[in-house]
Amino acid sequence: MPPSYPVTFSVDYPERQLNRVSTFFRIFAVIPIAIVAALLPGGELTSSVGSSGGYGGIAAGALIFVPIVLMLLVEKKYPRWWYDWNLELLRFVNRIGVYVALMDDAYPSTDERQAVHLDFPYPDAQQLSRGLPLVKWFLAIPHYIVLFFLYIGVFLSVIGAWFAILFTGRYPKGIFNFVEGTIRWHNRVVGYAFVLVTDDYPPFRLSA
Repeated sequence: MPPSYPVTFSVDYPERQLNRVSTFFRIFAVIPIAIVAALLPGGELTSSVGSSGGYGGIAAGALIFVPIVLMLLVEKKYPRWWYDWNLELLRFVNRIGVYVALMDDAYPSTDERQAVHLDFPYPDAQQLSRGLPLVKWFLAIPHYIVLFFLYIGVFLSVIGAWFAILFTGRYPKGIFNFVEGTIRWHNRVVGYAFVLVTDDYPPFRLSA
């Protein structure tokens, strides 16, 4: 079994009939909460870090990134409230992404965890590299390339899941696992390259 990565992500598989009406109108139903996310500080920067999955760019501009790089470089500190902000922001954005991907029909909450589980430990800044945060975004380029193609697969898979839910009320487990794995991969890259909570290079795998 491969070693676990510090950034963990999972979605509870819905062992029930999903709401067909909500699924059919999902692209319209998500608009209000997407607007809320876009109104976060910096949320208008939808093309910045974290946008490789589409939904991740909704509030990616609100991530605290450059100040953390400077604090690690100059003082070897990672303020706790910056960590808390980034973690809760990413949890919120991931709930929206999971909702768009039809993996849960509960409307995304701004604070409750719901069926989406994202976590990473508060880093010991003294154990983090001082200079590596300057280049992590560059070192992660191979992941961006792989994720680009994975998200093409996710797009097509979600279309297939949309039809499956409309006809059967269930999300095919194989498609669910693939979409979940891709989002997990995405979050590991964000945790490494932009939230800077670990110096461990993200693995090239979909599994936990």
